[in-house]
Amino acid sequence: MIKLIGVAIVILGFALKLDNIAIILVAGLVTGLVGGMDIVKILETLGNSFVANRGMAIFVVVMLVTGTLERNGLREMAAKLIGKIKNATAGMVIGAYGVLRLILAAFNVSLGGTAGFVRPVVMPMATGAVEAKHGSVDEKHLEELKGMSSGMENITWFFGQVLFVGGSGALLVQSTLKGLGYETELGALATVELPVALFALVVGAVMYFFKDKRLSKTLYGQKK
Repeated sequence: MIKLIGVAIVILGFALKLDNIAIILVAGLVTGLVGGMDIVKILETLGNSFVANRGMAIFVVVMLVTGTLERNGLREMAAKLIGKIKNATAGMVIGAYGVLRLILAAFNVSLGGTAGFVRPVVMPMATGAVEAKHGSVDEKHLEELKGMSSGMENITWFFGQVLFVGGSGALLVQSTLKGLGYETELGALATVELPVALFALVVGAVMYFFKDKRLSKTLYGQKK
């Protein structure tokens, strides 16, 4: 039972609202010592765990950078920028982002996803377009824009990542087909996927464009 002391340390530390990272480190050190590990072995284990999960560390860094930029006016600048473009609509903004996202996905370049780019950049630009045209954003329209922006991110990343030769998506498709008895080349898979990705992008962009147009007419028609 004493080997579970690390759990007690975590619970107590969180209850006392102490520093989260310090609590976890102390709990790990104490658990290792109680379990018979020497300090060198504990540090090696911590180092190996960090390296094995470095992708999560990168995600945390991206979140911190994004939060700092937001706090210093990133959202406001994005909204002002799109507000200067004549006749821009939220649907156009989301469609343009879809084109950019698909191109970058084909090269396996990530912009940070929904939390790292859509929320702090795309959404303010979309709402800025609505504000420039209607003066304010209806709450229902805002919620729909959130779903549309995230939806475009998912569509373009899902279909675009397979265009990258050697990416995890392409390798998964290749291995699945191989298991079914079909030998395929990664380049051939990208060639086949390209029209599918473009079709998905066009359908998504058109759907969101007309959905935004319908919402604008329904929610702001009487305000004009």
